[in-house]
Amino acid sequence: MRVDALDHVNIITPDLEGTARFYAELLDLEPRDGPPPLTHDNARWLYDPAGRAIVHLNSLDCPRAYDREVSRGPTGSLHHVALRCQGYEELRARLVKRGLDHKTNEVAAIGLQQIFVLDPNGVLLELNFFGG
Repeated sequence: MRVDALDHVNIITPDLEGTARFYAELLDLEPRDGPPPLTHDNARWLYDPAGRAIVHLNSLDCPRAYDREVSRGPTGSLHHVALRCQGYEELRARLVKRGLDHKTNEVAAIGLQQIFVLDPNGVLLELNFFGG
């Protein structure tokens, strides 16, 4: 057994449309309805350019195979979700245009620039840009 890659992140939100718009506009992810039995009213999956659904969004009342209590932020033991990205300057410009608070960091030893931003649900995103 081995782990090949992070498959997706699931976020349960009271604002499905707003959260889907946040990820679509900020990160150029394509929102689509989740597969049945999920519906347009209770789920959106956000796809990267390679066709991978990397962010799954569910409404509070979305049916779940493993149900448990959900509390809105802070996000408990989950500190952040890290995504490898491209287009550092473009993303910084989007953040500034939207007036979103964010923090930057550089790890020169490994050629890494980072942007940290909170999504509408208090989930901290670590956006990593290597070699830029």
